Amino acid sequence: MKIIKYPSEEDVNKAVTADEPMLAVISFDENTAVISQIDEAVEHHILLMKAGYKDTDIDKFFRIVFDKSGADWTFICPPDYKNIPFKDKRIEAFYKDGFSIISHFLHSIGYLVGINIPKRYSRHFNTINNGNNFI
Repeated sequence: MKIIKYPSEEDVNKAVTADEPMLAVISFDENTAVISQIDEAVEHHILLMKAGYKDTDIDKFFRIVFDKSGADWTFICPPDYKNIPFKDKRIEAFYKDGFSIISHFLHSIGYLVGINIPKRYSRHFNTINNGNNFI
């Protein structure tokens, strides 16, 4: 996995050492990740643009905010994820893939932390859980 540290490796490493909140986007194919201190990038789509991507590429990346206490996953499953036509199966695949890829990314940069999906994203699970939230 290629990890792009924005604005520089030195700045990101300093923020990590200080346990500052970080933003990251990790590509669905697990080939690329972009990481930055949250105040530097502000939002995930802005981070992508600062790293040379189009902001519309956001639907090709898992998005997290993290520090040494844990990672919050911005759980937004794109409607064309893996070209799976059925929403419930698409969300299940996104969930499974996301936990695997995000965990691998976090481990690769030295973060052994839990992954949390904030409650505001639980509406996606209504589709696969008959309206009963399981988060």
